[in-house]
Amino acid sequence: MNPFEIVLLIFGIGVLPGAAFGYFFGRQRTQTQQAEKMLEVTENADTRLVALQEEQRKALLEAKDESAKIRAQLETEARERRQDLKAQQQRLAQKEEEYDRKFDQLEKRERQLTQRVGELDQQKAALEELRAQRVAELQRVGQLTLEEARAEVIRVAEEVAQRDAARAAREIEARARDEAESKAREIVTLAIQRCASDQVSEVTLSVVPLPNDEMKGRIIGREGRNIRALESATGVDLIIDDTPEAVILSSFDPVRREIARNALTKLILDGRIHPARIEEMVAKARGEIERVVEEEGQRACMEANITNFPPELVRLVGRLHFRSSYGQNVLNHSIEVSVLAAAMAAELGADVNVCKVAGLLHDLGKAIDQEVEGPHHLISGEIARRFNRSPKIIHAIVAHHATDSEPQSLEATIVQAADAISAARPGARRETIDLYIKRLESLESIANSFHGVERSFAIQAGREVRIIVKPEELDEIGASQLARDVAHKIEESMDYPGQIKVSVVRETRSVEYAK
Repeated sequence: MNPFEIVLLIFGIGVLPGAAFGYFFGRQRTQTQQAEKMLEVTENADTRLVALQEEQRKALLEAKDESAKIRAQLETEARERRQDLKAQQQRLAQKEEEYDRKFDQLEKRERQLTQRVGELDQQKAALEELRAQRVAELQRVGQLTLEEARAEVIRVAEEVAQRDAARAAREIEARARDEAESKAREIVTLAIQRCASDQVSEVTLSVVPLPNDEMKGRIIGREGRNIRALESATGVDLIIDDTPEAVILSSFDPVRREIARNALTKLILDGRIHPARIEEMVAKARGEIERVVEEEGQRACMEANITNFPPELVRLVGRLHFRSSYGQNVLNHSIEVSVLAAAMAAELGADVNVCKVAGLLHDLGKAIDQEVEGPHHLISGEIARRFNRSPKIIHAIVAHHATDSEPQSLEATIVQAADAISAARPGARRETIDLYIKRLESLESIANSFHGVERSFAIQAGREVRIIVKPEELDEIGASQLARDVAHKIEESMDYPGQIKVSVVRETRSVEYAK
């Protein structure tokens, strides 16, 4: 053998055992690792199994606890329901007993009512029989039929009812009148005490005194040019007659008449009377009168405690200073009515502002009634409407005479009463003898127009009318009704200040002779 083969043989002998050992050693190591891996897998599976068993045990315990809670809750609800059912059964039993008891009582009452109905039917039958017997007896005794007897009974009952009603109405009316008069007297007295105005009335003069009769010729002027210039400038008629030392001014407009009086007085004092001087004096007098009108309007608003009038309305109020009615100054009368109405409104709880404004403006139409046609109260209402016064104020103004509109509010009634008080108090107004006699004759004529009146007398300066009636034609009830009818007719057909008392006198005499 060559050395190379020897070397290969030696190498083969040395390598083969090592390779075999390495092979068996690696295989053994691989098996060991696989065994370790299998052991680890087995241990992990056991651990997971134990965990799953523990979770299963906990879930089982929780399910048992939940089941126990649900069972306990169900048992509690069942026990409460059994208690409720038991209570309901007890209540139903009690109600059933109560219904049975009431049913027994109703049956008992029904039997009693049936018995009473039977008794009432028997009594009704007996009464009908008795009534028929009495009707037959009455017809036999009185010789009246049933219809005639019924009519007689109804007539008597009506007479008795009418007398009782009239007596009750008279008593109620007297009691109400006493109470109303007492309260009204108290309110009016208090209002008059607050309004301490003078009783002497002013009169607008229309006569201008002259220093001598020669002044008449100078006023007339050459061919009458002075008097024509004065009449043309003032719109007033001058009457120069035989009246000694006086010139009469004639005009329906009191403001124009006052301007003419003022201008003529200044001309007489100045002595220079000619057309140019007349126009100058008339213009000067007109300016003075305008200032007086404005001052008087402001004074009236101040005394009436009114502050919201426009200047045009204030000047219209001031024009009333030169107007008089029955000798009474209309502006002072309006101020007095405003104060009286406000005082009464405060006592009666009415609208004080409405009453005092309507009281001051109620106669405002008299300031321009020479220029506008119609009654002064309607003109006053139209002026108030034009100056945007409230509807309540306008109604109170229009209704203060109650000829075109009856008072529909407490304020309107108060203004009407205040106007009557101011006009009727002593010394407020003067009447001519003709108007006085005419009013007395009208009162007696109205009273004599009624049936059953024997005589009538207007007494106490027309403040009372006394009526004597025929007793055989009117009884007491008729006399009372006659007084009311006469009073209503006087209110409807006459204009008068204050109030008029109607007294009906019925005298009955019974005369017998002893023989």
